[in-house]
Amino acid sequence: MNKNLFALTTASLLLVALAGCESARTTPSDTAPRGEIRALEPPPAATTENQILAAAAAHPQLPVIGVIEPGAAAAVAATRTGRIAVLATEGTVRGGAYQRAIHALRDSAEVTAVPATLFVALSEEGWTDGEVALAITRRYLAPLFADADAVPDVLVLGCTHFPPLVGTIRAVVGQTMQIVDSAATTAAALVQLLAARGLNSTAGGGGGKRFLVTDGEERFARVGPVFLGAPIDAGAIERVDLLAG
Repeated sequence: MNKNLFALTTASLLLVALAGCESARTTPSDTAPRGEIRALEPPPAATTENQILAAAAAHPQLPVIGVIEPGAAAAVAATRTGRIAVLATEGTVRGGAYQRAIHALRDSAEVTAVPATLFVALSEEGWTDGEVALAITRRYLAPLFADADAVPDVLVLGCTHFPPLVGTIRAVVGQTMQIVDSAATTAAALVQLLAARGLNSTAGGGGGKRFLVTDGEERFARVGPVFLGAPIDAGAIERVDLLAG
């Protein structure tokens, strides 16, 4: 399938949208911001999510997929005991979005939300293993094991910065606790939405990548490969204003 990968970013997230190379470019008045974008995935961070939703409101034909709901659904489907832990940034934990989404699907669920803001810095610096990462992870996760009879059986990585730390997190929680990567569940939801709406590209051949950033082009060029697992061509990075007409 021929497709372009648009990664819309801020300083604290990766935001992914798919677009077909064969799609005709149109003006901002009758399509998504910056041409061929076919869907937006707002991050959990409330401030940035509001910005993205405001942009989507100006383009009502643009599908918007939340990061939180797919992760919550996967956690509810995976739990056997009904005890679910969520690792997220302080703002996401304080906002309670994951808690509400999980309880909407299973009102009896016991949700423990743990703020793990230092994980953002660890991921961006590439310090995803070793003594520092392990010590911080143990400190964050210690409350989950304080009561041996109430240990969660599912852990949601509620921030797109956290997956690079999954190896260290797994070393701390052991092999029995299931880990839900909300970025992966959201990507799967996006694939399903594009297929359901007939928005998948049908052209053959290879695809391309473009990275639309809301700030810090140089920083994204440095940090992005940590999350994407591959170098980023600086020429593929473009700064945009999501709310520009």
